[in-house]
Amino acid sequence: MAWSIAQVARMSKVTSRTLRHYDSIGLLPPAWIGDNGYRYYEKEQVHRLQQILLLRDLGLGLDVVAKVLDGTDQLTVLRNHHRWLRDEQQRLDRLARTVARTIEELEGGDEVKMEELFEGFDAKKQERHEAELVERYGEGAREHIAESRKKMKGWTRADADQFMAEWRDIAQKLGALYTAGAAIDAPETQEQIDRHYRWICLSWTPNRESYRGLGDLYVDSEEFRVNFEVDGGGNMAEWTRDAMAHYAETRL
Repeated sequence: MAWSIAQVARMSKVTSRTLRHYDSIGLLPPAWIGDNGYRYYEKEQVHRLQQILLLRDLGLGLDVVAKVLDGTDQLTVLRNHHRWLRDEQQRLDRLARTVARTIEELEGGDEVKMEELFEGFDAKKQERHEAELVERYGEGAREHIAESRKKMKGWTRADADQFMAEWRDIAQKLGALYTAGAAIDAPETQEQIDRHYRWICLSWTPNRESYRGLGDLYVDSEEFRVNFEVDGGGNMAEWTRDAMAHYAETRL
């Protein structure tokens, strides 16, 4: 039995573009390519994709993933991931207790210590995002990461809440423009993209290349792409990426 690249993308929630990238770097070649040029995957390749995603969940870069898969049997990979899942379950238990204590405080109970407010939060998720940026855009991305950490170091909870509220408003207005069929270079679209750029600059300052790269990441990364879903489906992530690319070319 074989599955097309579109079917594998649907089943695995990995974009076709990512699967093509995995093929281009030799990490996940298809079983065969049809006369129509489509990639087809058999059970062996699907199992390998599962192992790739398991290792990516652990925060490993693609180069490390390739080395691990080429030198480790499938059972060892699964056992290691099972161990990680048990650790993650314990972390989620701690996070649930943290939220429960915060609810108690808001209901008039004892005040929760500041350091306890963040017990159980996943620093590894941020590390995975940073590793992906370095992997995609090279060592130069580390400079932007360091800038972001420096800018956000002194933020209070109110600062963080205001930052996210601004993003939600931008996303809502972009969604309305996309749904209305606005062009990527329309003044009203570019006005919101300018808001988005200035919002990004609160944490780090992208240049033309890195702002275009951020747009690509919105499309390629499932964790980011979900922020651009609108009722009725469509391709808002691609529309936003193209609008950001136009802004970068004309304004940066």
